[in-house]
Amino acid sequence: MTTIYVDEVSGSDTTGLGTQDSPYQSLGYAVFSSPSAASYLIRKDAGEFTEPTQSSLKKAKKNADGLEKKKKKAEELKERELAQGNEEKDKREKTLEDSKNVVLVEDESLPKAPRVKISQLAQYRSKRVRVFGWIHRFRDQNKIIFIVLRDGTGYLQAILSGKPAQTYDALTLTIESSVELVGTLQEVPEGKTAPGGHELIVDYWRVVGSAPGAEDAFTNRLNEKSDPSILADLRHLVLRGETASSVLRLRAHLLSAFRATFSSHNLLEVTPPCLVQTQVEGGATLFKFDYYGQPAFLTQSSQLYLETCLPALGDVFCVQESFRAENSHTRRHLSEYTHLEAELAFITFPDLMNHIESIICETVDVLLADPVSSSLIQILNPNFVRPTRPFLRFSYVEAIHWLNEHAIKRPQEDEAGNVVKGEDGEPIMVEHRIGDDIAEAAERQMTDIIGKPVFLYGFPKELKAFYMKSMPIGQFSIGADSSNADGGLEAGGKIYTESCDLLMPNVGEIVGGSMRISDMADLLEGYKREGIDPSLYYWFSDLRKYGTCDHGGYGLGVERFLAWLGNRYTVRECSLYPRWPGRATP
Repeated sequence: MTTIYVDEVSGSDTTGLGTQDSPYQSLGYAVFSSPSAASYLIRKDAGEFTEPTQSSLKKAKKNADGLEKKKKKAEELKERELAQGNEEKDKREKTLEDSKNVVLVEDESLPKAPRVKISQLAQYRSKRVRVFGWIHRFRDQNKIIFIVLRDGTGYLQAILSGKPAQTYDALTLTIESSVELVGTLQEVPEGKTAPGGHELIVDYWRVVGSAPGAEDAFTNRLNEKSDPSILADLRHLVLRGETASSVLRLRAHLLSAFRATFSSHNLLEVTPPCLVQTQVEGGATLFKFDYYGQPAFLTQSSQLYLETCLPALGDVFCVQESFRAENSHTRRHLSEYTHLEAELAFITFPDLMNHIESIICETVDVLLADPVSSSLIQILNPNFVRPTRPFLRFSYVEAIHWLNEHAIKRPQEDEAGNVVKGEDGEPIMVEHRIGDDIAEAAERQMTDIIGKPVFLYGFPKELKAFYMKSMPIGQFSIGADSSNADGGLEAGGKIYTESCDLLMPNVGEIVGGSMRISDMADLLEGYKREGIDPSLYYWFSDLRKYGTCDHGGYGLGVERFLAWLGNRYTVRECSLYPRWPGRATP
């Protein structure tokens, strides 16, 4: 004898089984699910199960009839949808099969179509042209296929209709397939928009290289919600996106603008080696390798080689890769970066900072004067404001005072340089002191508050490289635009250097420069202080032996400058294939 249990308080019509341990919730569902049961037991509270009254059982059977009708209706609907689905599937398969018989042939009686890059199409309106590229986007709308084609120089809207839209390739088109399109270029109708203000009416086309669909489709491998690690692994595909390609396009214009500006200042471009046997910024950050049985390194900076060019070539610059083996994962650090460096002879420290300021501002002027680079800046950084001269200038000592006045603190360190933490496990924060190396976070916070370019200059000797010239007493204040005529040179009894960093809002340091030691005795002392063997630097020392002069130079991080210019969150977006600790692929 079968007994079905119903508990209106704790039962469930969804997961219940009708047993005493797993009862249904409603009597109507119990009758619907088990119409042939011998008896039903029900309870409305925590009491005992009892037999339902005849009236409640009669009502339950009526509810069960309603559920049965609903079930049949759902089954009928499902059958209809399945039939329709099968019909649509059959129709789709037939259409695809029929499309294989549609053969598209270029009409030789039409005007000959020259091959044209998308960026050059404007002059070919009302003419027949041939373009190659990749399917950036497309949509099929009422047997008309709208395509956005990309060839690396720009974007083009193309329209496939009639026979060109009926081929098998048209019906199985996928994003990122490479294609050849031939047709007549027409100006878009009034009220409509398209890249370049025109669209291609296609009369012939073909697939050059198809891209996969289904699970391996481009949009399934890569989309806006992809994890950063996936984006890094698929950097070769990320580059195809509009933002990534715009950043790299702007980078190319930026390098051209820098070269034009340097040329206008009579600096000659040279190409120093990347394989070196001497250090510049410190041994702890060198990538070391074996070079035909001899120790060698990837260069940290081309500065020393640029200095050797001054007597032969005059003022020089280079655009060269530099490498730093720092285990740093900040948004402004890379293990390999493009280093734009310059060296100038017979200058003073104020000359050096004025020169850096000129190069920055004039390069931006060149970019904004060009309609292509200007539009890229507008796309990436709509709120970009051209920097105004003169730049604010803070001495190192003034910066320390400023940070303390604005309650910007630093982590406390022990004698070994380790961060001291409190009972809560968080770093103990203390005020800055003369002699501290201003940390990146504090430096960037200060720059963001000020909101415009800032030169920090006059850093303590022990914080800087061996080749930097000491600052003469009485010359701590640099330029009429310095924020304070009293730089406080005596503070902490330190010896300061003729060195400077240029800081930009949202990025921090983008340029580091200094006057170089011109006196042989001072240079030898610098070697000794850093524990450097002078014999390895004989060629560098010879510059002080054979006609020394006051000279200085600087290095600019191209990726950091581009991050500032294009409002990018991290410099990793500003490199073709960025390298950072643990990342050397693809």
